[in-house]
Amino acid sequence: MGHFPSSVGHCVTSIEKSFFMTMLPWYLAKSWPGNVGHIFKKNRDLTKAWKGKTDQLLRVDEHDFTMRPAFGGPAIPVGVDVQVESLDSISEVDMDFTMTLYLRHYWKDERLSFPSTNNKSMTFDGRLVKKIWVPDVFFVHSKRSFIHDTTTDNIMLRVFPDGHVLYSMRVTVTAMCNMDFSHFPLDSQTCSLELESYAYTDEDLMLYWKNGNESLKTDEKISLSQFLIQKFHTTSRLAFYSSTGWYNRLYINFTLRRHIFFFLLQTYFPATLMVMLSWVSFWIDRRAVPARVSLGITTVLTMSTIITGVNASMPRVSYIKAVDIYLWVSFVFVFLSVLEYAAVNYLTTVQERKERKLRERFSCSCGIPHSKTMMLDGNYSESDANSLAGYTRNQMAPEEEKPEKMVVHLAMSNESNSSRKRGLKGHVGLRIIQNTHAIDKYSRLIFPGTYIFFNLIYWSVFS
Repeated sequence: MGHFPSSVGHCVTSIEKSFFMTMLPWYLAKSWPGNVGHIFKKNRDLTKAWKGKTDQLLRVDEHDFTMRPAFGGPAIPVGVDVQVESLDSISEVDMDFTMTLYLRHYWKDERLSFPSTNNKSMTFDGRLVKKIWVPDVFFVHSKRSFIHDTTTDNIMLRVFPDGHVLYSMRVTVTAMCNMDFSHFPLDSQTCSLELESYAYTDEDLMLYWKNGNESLKTDEKISLSQFLIQKFHTTSRLAFYSSTGWYNRLYINFTLRRHIFFFLLQTYFPATLMVMLSWVSFWIDRRAVPARVSLGITTVLTMSTIITGVNASMPRVSYIKAVDIYLWVSFVFVFLSVLEYAAVNYLTTVQERKERKLRERFSCSCGIPHSKTMMLDGNYSESDANSLAGYTRNQMAPEEEKPEKMVVHLAMSNESNSSRKRGLKGHVGLRIIQNTHAIDKYSRLIFPGTYIFFNLIYWSVFS
């Protein structure tokens, strides 16, 4: 037998398909009589339930939505509520804050009412917003703001059959915050985000918090690295512009308390340790010039670095901050410790020069070797000098027995008469100058005591 042409094959195939589609309902009816209607029943297309487009359903084309609802009548009330999603950042240098929030408006526009048997609302995206009237609310004192558009514009419009409208958007705004740093870093800051209608005065639009203080909701996970959020609350009042009139203004107020522990570790503890390190020089021998000078210079430079680092992250305000008081007082203590050693070194040099002149004057008449006179340097006391002032050379012990006391007698003999006339009071008044060890001795008590007293006053005033 020969083969059929290709056209005949196509004809048989189409006949088979036609027969299958014709017989399938009859076969299913015989096998499952109750399921045929269910299988071939089509789902109802809800988008075709209305006899026209959405625009025609809401009668958008029949009204002029460039005018507010009830134009020419009383002010239209527009309720507002806000849910704060995050408080992103607080900038002391720029004096602003960044916040992400859900902003919702509630009002009634009878032009958008529609018939409904189930009294359910309809929800739309941002495309319908451009065709109807919405409140022109803006953020007062904002620097930057935008509506999120990923993956589409984060805008929702919900319309109820009676004309009530819910308009919601997700916004991130950066707004100005006037901060007072006089108590920094022991400060608390109060910032406000202000909402207001741009074009409509209070005679046309009445902006209000929909549920009072309950109109502001915050996410429980909101936290900041340097601040503790103490309180969120709402307020409202009228704002006046001389050229346009009175406007309703809403405020989102929040109070922030700065965490002090970071600044204790980065500023206060290092500054205190530098001050305490400068006191170490009081226990170092006054003749160890390189040790005491290098220690003093190092502490001064370190304090300068700490002050510079703190001010670099702060705005250049014209008033004194609390941290400035602490750092500069600490710097003064460190600087005074350097001046203290300068005084000690100078007075030591002056005393050694005087004693050298006395040795040169009496070295020939006394006949005492120069090596023995070196024992006088800073080792005699006032009581020893006074006890030898009334003795003559004949009453003194032999030179080989007590050469040191004879030298003291010879050095002090010219001044013994005048010293006794002035009395002990004059010698006590000159003790600090004559004995340079006393300056270091008194500094060991005065410097720590004064610094502790300063800290008590500082923390009691600013904390």
